[in-house]
Amino acid sequence: MSAALDPLAPTADRHYQDDLVHVLRLGRGERPPGRGETIAVTAHFLLRKRNRRIELSHRLRPDQLDNDLVGLLHDELFGPGWLTGNVVFERVVAGIVRSTISDPTLAWGTFYANTLAKIRQATVEDDEPGSVIAGMVPVYERARRLVPPGSVLDLGSCFGFFPLLLAERGDTSVIASDVVPASMRLLATMARARHVPVETLACDAASVPLPNRSVDTVTMLHLLEHLDPVDGHRVVAEAVRLASNRVVIAVPYEEEPAEIYGHIRTFDRSVLTDIGMATGLPFSVTEHHGGWLVIDTTA
Repeated sequence: MSAALDPLAPTADRHYQDDLVHVLRLGRGERPPGRGETIAVTAHFLLRKRNRRIELSHRLRPDQLDNDLVGLLHDELFGPGWLTGNVVFERVVAGIVRSTISDPTLAWGTFYANTLAKIRQATVEDDEPGSVIAGMVPVYERARRLVPPGSVLDLGSCFGFFPLLLAERGDTSVIASDVVPASMRLLATMARARHVPVETLACDAASVPLPNRSVDTVTMLHLLEHLDPVDGHRVVAEAVRLASNRVVIAVPYEEEPAEIYGHIRTFDRSVLTDIGMATGLPFSVTEHHGGWLVIDTTA
C-alpha cells in the first residue's frame, strides 16, 4: 500500500519523489538521465520505469501549471495506456507542479492562480478545444446561478476551485469538504494565501460532522460518478439532511466511466430522476454540459 500523498511536503529542486513516481524537470540543454526502461516519448514527456517506480521527465514552464495538465496527461500518457490508475495520475500531477517550482506554496499558488485566471477568461471567450478548464466553466457558471446568497457546503471539493469562486462573490459563506485530508490542507493554504474566506473540512461525504440543516445549500459538482450507487445514495441523503434550502448536484454524461479521473459510474436523465424520487422531496432534472439534479429541501 502506497503512502498518502502530501502535496506540500519538501522536495529537492526540480525533483519530486515518492514511493510510486519520480518526476524531474529538465533544465535548459539538460539531457534526461540515462537509466531505466524507456516506455514512451511524447511531445512533453519522457516516461521510463526503473524497477517499480515511474520516472517522468519534462520541460514544462511555470506558466503551464494549471488544471489543463489533466488533459495533457490524458492525451499523452494515460489515454494511450502508457500509465493507468487514478492514484498514479494524482502523483504525476503533483510531481509536475512540485518539480517545476521548488517552493510548495509558490508552486501550488501558481497552479491555482493560472487555473482561476483561465476560468475567468473562459467565461467571456469561446471554449478552448480540449481544455479541461474550459469544459468545467459552464458547470461552475450554472452552479453559481443555482446557489443563492447564504451558507454553502460543497461536498467532494478536490482542489476547491468552485468553493473559491463562490466565496469571492462576497454574499456567500463556504465550507469546502473532501475525504482526502491532504486536499483540504492544500486548499486551506491556498485560500489563506489568496485572502479568500473558505473553511475546509476533511470528512466522508456520507458522514459530515455538522448538525441537521446547518447550511442553506449543499453542492455536489462531479462527485457522484466517483461513487457506487449505494454510497451515492448515502451521500445524497446526507446532503438532504444538511441543506435547509436546496441540494445542487451536477454529473457528467459519459458512455463509459472515465477511469483516469476515478469515475466508476455513468448517469443519464432516468438515473438522476430515480435519485430525486428516492428523496421524497420536490426536485428537477435538467441538462447543461451534463446532468443536473436540484432538490428542494424546504418542504
